[in-house]
Amino acid sequence: MQELDKTLKDILNEKLAKLEKSFDADAIFYYGEIHPSYEKGFRDFIEQIKEDEVKRNRLVIILNSPGGSAETAEKMVGMIRYHYEEVYFVVPDYALSAGTIFCMSGDKIFMDYSSSLSPIDPQVYNGTKYVPALGYLDKVFEMIEKSKKGELTQAEYLILQSLDLAELRSYEQARDLTVSLLKEWLLKYKFKNWIVHRTNPEKKGQSVTQEEKEARAEEIAKLLGDNKIWHSHGRFIGISTIQNVLKLEIEDYSQNKELRSLIRSYNDLICEYIVRVGYPLFLHSRFFF
Repeated sequence: MQELDKTLKDILNEKLAKLEKSFDADAIFYYGEIHPSYEKGFRDFIEQIKEDEVKRNRLVIILNSPGGSAETAEKMVGMIRYHYEEVYFVVPDYALSAGTIFCMSGDKIFMDYSSSLSPIDPQVYNGTKYVPALGYLDKVFEMIEKSKKGELTQAEYLILQSLDLAELRSYEQARDLTVSLLKEWLLKYKFKNWIVHRTNPEKKGQSVTQEEKEARAEEIAKLLGDNKIWHSHGRFIGISTIQNVLKLEIEDYSQNKELRSLIRSYNDLICEYIVRVGYPLFLHSRFFF
């Protein structure tokens, strides 16, 4: 088994090197939750790459994540941006919730027709596990509206009475933070090269104003955080919906057979290995496996 793992490691290192050459960038693989306990390890992981004599200003993050902490995503973005001027995210399978928030800090997001992001319902740790904050808030506001109309049941009244207001406030703060981060990162990174209108027939060719960028960033943040649209925290949002509903520019590599084959052969193989060994978190770079 050790010989098999060594061979697999060599193959994956070779594939990662090809990805670095293709993107002309440092490349890393991140699999797992975006969790506060991983912050220091992630910092050391990035610093190890930057100690290399090969100095690059672009980082590619191949991301597979079920989500996690928006605060941790913010901290990881700060670490990355300290070292790199340009950051690309590649989503071969899915980047959900805080993973979607993380992706929005990139200058470019690469997906194909089978890739998915998700709504940005923030995950709040309740002492035992992460729970979607908006689900709680939506239900509370629904019961408050029923109370105003005199339609609140006795069971719902007891539920409202048992709520911890401080905990409820933390859910509201988590919601506000996700919207704030998305707006900030879209403006600073994703929209930085959006100079001229390209798709709006009424404005095509005209310069894009700062106010228009801010309005689009806020619209995208609100759409991604609107449970009335997505109905489910775990809803997968594919590239077509991202482009046509959110109207967010995505680098679609579906028809780029060479790049798609390179990304998939690397991602599928390393994910099979991770599932086999059962690691909750896995990081890979040219220096670390």
